[in-house]
Amino acid sequence: MYVCLCKGITDSQIRDAVCSGASSLRQVRSQLGVMSQCGKCGVLTKEIMEETMEQRNFDHGEPLFYAAS
Repeated sequence: MYVCLCKGITDSQIRDAVCSGASSLRQVRSQLGVMSQCGKCGVLTKEIMEETMEQRNFDHGEPLFYAAS
């Protein structure tokens, strides 16, 4: 699905950037050019990044929460 119409960036490209090591909006913007024109794609880009990072942590066996002592 297209996330950034101005630059033609898709959700798959954003997910690939996160899987390749981008861990901030700034890094994704620098790598792909997303959010560099009208900015309307910013909220959805952030949501896709967060979902992808959560999924990566889950897939790698890292806990999503910690037990309180």
